[in-house]
Amino acid sequence: MPKFPVDAPREKVLKAFALLGFKAVRKGAHTSLARENPDGSTTPMTIPNHQRIKGATLRAVCTQAGISREEFLRAFEKA
Repeated sequence: MPKFPVDAPREKVLKAFALLGFKAVRKGAHTSLARENPDGSTTPMTIPNHQRIKGATLRAVCTQAGISREEFLRAFEKA
């Protein structure tokens, strides 16, 4: 199984989350994203607006948003 990227470029991370259905809601010191779920609920997510995002931060964000490791890595490879 591939490992989480150590220092992932912000733009590639945002593209990966876009492939998973997230849309940017607001940008500032952090980027706020949200995804509409089939049941009508919304899944919010916030990532730091740094040039490179650390692997530990990505793992924590994915866990909080309910995204599996494999699901994120597949989207990241496509991005």
